[in-house]
Amino acid sequence: MSTPQPPMPQAAVPDWQAVAAGSPYPSYTSPIPVVRTHLGHAISSEWTKIRSVRSTMWTLGVFVVLVVGIGLLVAALVSAQASEQSLSGENPLSFGVFGLLLGSMCVITLGVLTTASEYGTGMIRTTMTACPSRARVLAAKAIVFFAVAFTVTFASVLLVALADVSLLQGAKAPSGSEWLKGTFGISLYIALLGLLSLLVGSIIRHSAGAITIMIALVLAPLVMALFMFSQSLESVREALFDYSIPSQLSVFYTHSLSNSGPTGWDPLWIALGVTAVAFAAAISLLQSRDV
Repeated sequence: MSTPQPPMPQAAVPDWQAVAAGSPYPSYTSPIPVVRTHLGHAISSEWTKIRSVRSTMWTLGVFVVLVVGIGLLVAALVSAQASEQSLSGENPLSFGVFGLLLGSMCVITLGVLTTASEYGTGMIRTTMTACPSRARVLAAKAIVFFAVAFTVTFASVLLVALADVSLLQGAKAPSGSEWLKGTFGISLYIALLGLLSLLVGSIIRHSAGAITIMIALVLAPLVMALFMFSQSLESVREALFDYSIPSQLSVFYTHSLSNSGPTGWDPLWIALGVTAVAFAAAISLLQSRDV
């Protein structure tokens, strides 16, 4: 007994009525459904990329080790050597800034690699072929990276904050605003710093160059300020010190390194403004340059 064969798919056939009506070419109807692409498709593609490459796991893994490890180590050392009286005025959340300053280098590196690495390997041509809208591609990269960086930073910072509060029994209990700034606010700031790195990577199109620029942006102002001894450069030294990244990080823990400069949520608004300008520049250059 023979087995019945499945019906063969019918190929699309020309519309001969169009030919009879005088059309020079027969129309063609594709059997493949055509779906209009949107930002969600680009986000899905970038999410697949960022979770597939090894650099994401390495950079974020080292970030968690630095932030959690150094934060707990500093709190443990302070708890063992300081008396309860000396800790009475300390914000226990502030000891997490030491690990964050080093961990920010990992976020910067991942942000640059998210864009610049595709130019180094030539994969950007494939990306732009699949999604010709260059602004959509950059927006999708920015959204996916910011979400990943913020989530990992917030989880790490919150873990360190809870551990530090339990370790430093003599320190004052953080207020609600201190909890908000020391966990949510600082996570937004670090994620914006990484997003700025992503945009610089898109502008520079060179991984090593973009990483060098971002590390210089983080460390150079503070280092330069420390070595400006001339009285004539006092105003410049204070400005570099006040607006350096380490000084702005300390603002989120209510212990600013200086008596002037940004306060409260000012560092976040500064980072947001700089990132917005960099995003506009990256979009403009992306539209005007060849891939």
